[in-house]
Amino acid sequence: MSRLRLEHETGRSVRLFWGGDLLARYVYVPEVDLKESPKPYFHPLNSLDGDTLTNFRPNDHPWHHGLCFTLNQVSGANFWGGPTCLRPDGYKWRDDHGVQQHVAWERLEAAGAAATLAHTLEWRRLAETLLRETRTLGVTVDAAARTWALHWQARIRNVTAGTLVLGNPHSGGGLAGSHYTGLEFRGARELLDDHLDPTIKVVAEGGREGVPAVHGAAARWMEWHGQLDETLHRVIIRFENHPGPLHWFVRRNYPLAALPVQFDQDLPLAPGADLVIDHTLTFRSL
Repeated sequence: MSRLRLEHETGRSVRLFWGGDLLARYVYVPEVDLKESPKPYFHPLNSLDGDTLTNFRPNDHPWHHGLCFTLNQVSGANFWGGPTCLRPDGYKWRDDHGVQQHVAWERLEAAGAAATLAHTLEWRRLAETLLRETRTLGVTVDAAARTWALHWQARIRNVTAGTLVLGNPHSGGGLAGSHYTGLEFRGARELLDDHLDPTIKVVAEGGREGVPAVHGAAARWMEWHGQLDETLHRVIIRFENHPGPLHWFVRRNYPLAALPVQFDQDLPLAPGADLVIDHTLTFRSL
């Protein structure tokens, strides 16, 4: 009988196996350049069929790191990576990148069809710590349904003496529609290549279908119905925001989904206040 198993590479990553097969690798001490705003990430993240669903450092945006959580702008600190979009000069490379640093593990356990990875992190820009986070990642497998789920919860606290302003290129840079921030899933390139197959699609709550209908729309959930090259396996990836509707960010030509914490207006976070994250991603093999 299959079960979840953890393999800890101390000081670097945690691997999750379902039976003898790799399900996901969570790299909590990344080794990337500062201009990519280093942050913990999942890659590879696989389906129960063994297909890799994520993309790490794609050539179009090397700062996209599989599945990761980030904030685009925190009072002038770029935790997304890459060039920063600001008024009035748009996208430029700037010396403004921040780092998410692992502090300590709180829980690291697996039993049967469930596992929990919980740790604390600090969000730093130069010598200053802006945010302190407690992150809990719950994994469950339903082999009968050919599904596994990742429950991503976090409490992110402003530990500075002043109000922090959370923004994105839409709210802070004037670039309409570019509201990417929050939990980011950079998918394998072939996932949404429809090759004129109408069953390969993006859908969301409320009967929305297609990127023009879903991108920027407020909904509690969104799904990708995709297919992998070589194996031709099909998969449904469901993204859910448990507190309620959010304005989805989605790209199809370079598959990207983000669950933005804010949309068209900057979000102030007072000293001692918490930003609470509660999402589930479900990966169903068809």
